[in-house]
Amino acid sequence: MPLLHIGDPADPVLDDYRSLTDTALRRVREPAGGLYIAESAKVIERALAAGHRPRSVLTQQKWTDAVIRLLEDLPGGGDVPVYVVADHVAETLTGFAVHRGVLAAMHRPTPAPVAEVLAGLPARSRVAVLEGLTDHTNVGAVFRSAAALGVDAVLVTPTCADPLYRRAVRVSMGTVFQVPWTRLPSWPDGIATLQRAGYLVAGLTLGAGAIPLDALVAEAAPRLALVFGTEGDGLRADTDERLDRRVTIPMTGEVDSLNVAAASAVAFYATR
Repeated sequence: MPLLHIGDPADPVLDDYRSLTDTALRRVREPAGGLYIAESAKVIERALAAGHRPRSVLTQQKWTDAVIRLLEDLPGGGDVPVYVVADHVAETLTGFAVHRGVLAAMHRPTPAPVAEVLAGLPARSRVAVLEGLTDHTNVGAVFRSAAALGVDAVLVTPTCADPLYRRAVRVSMGTVFQVPWTRLPSWPDGIATLQRAGYLVAGLTLGAGAIPLDALVAEAAPRLALVFGTEGDGLRADTDERLDRRVTIPMTGEVDSLNVAAASAVAFYATR
């Protein structure tokens, strides 16, 4: 595989990796360019295992052996350009100190249609729906909990943060590549799609009429979709009115709510 030593952070061949800390810029650059960034050898390994293809790799000299091992058994891996840069070049280019050693610009897979994702799930299954989450760290954490606690798929609404954004991928520890997921084309119309597919749609909320999580568990619905709302406002009003169940996690200590990542982990564990 070609090892290309590059000393100028302004070199245009490195554009895929430029300004990775500029969230607004990356939201435009990455989906439009058909790419996402995978950070660390472990995350890249999981992406490759899921069948994703790298279009280039950025690394420092001390990590080149690890990169070669990642790519050597990959069909066509010998054709993937590996850009080798000094630490200061990587930091100037990306906007942060690249302590994990390896970054890969990956070809972004085409999202599967919602119907195809649902059709591929077992008869008894659980789906998480992320409504408008804006924090990539929360998105990544939800995916990690979903993978750990056996959630069968994750659906994200049109306004939800990108699960393939670098920070979300990193926080998920690459589990975004193992949990089936796709983006709903419209919301809350997607609730009807889930209901037609046989899912009981339950939203986590503090709103009126909410039942305790234990009561939902007792129903033992064979197909269950758990909907989690935005970090600040919770579920939208037009979502709330279409739910089959409104569900709350009982709390003590004068605490009225949990961070969405924590709440999802509790709900996933309870309904496992």
